[in-house]
Amino acid sequence: MADDKNKGGRPAIVLTPEQKAEVETLAAVLSSEQIADYFGIGRTTWFAILDRDPQVSELYKKGKAKAIGMVAQNLISKARAGDLGAQIFYLKTQAGWKETQKFEGAGDAGELVVAYKWLDDDDEDN
Repeated sequence: MADDKNKGGRPAIVLTPEQKAEVETLAAVLSSEQIADYFGIGRTTWFAILDRDPQVSELYKKGKAKAIGMVAQNLISKARAGDLGAQIFYLKTQAGWKETQKFEGAGDAGELVVAYKWLDDDDEDN
């Protein structure tokens, strides 16, 4: 049969059950490139494994989603508790808020004075 013919090249790398068990945990803290390095395989090989092995792909996605969910939950808790940095970060990334810089000119000592304005503030200049 033509399908049984050796096409050359190396055999496809398949993760062991132990390695598969690590993927979810690693995905929470490492990028795809770092996971490939951890397993001692090339990045292209890692992406090929993700493409051909639905179990590895699902474990990777689940690990990423769990980590994002945990960090997001912590961010929301901090924002609700009054952490201004967390509130600003959340509004910029989730509500589309942006800052602009308006250059006011030179201060008394010749320094540059910058005024920050939220884009959703009423613009009195218009």
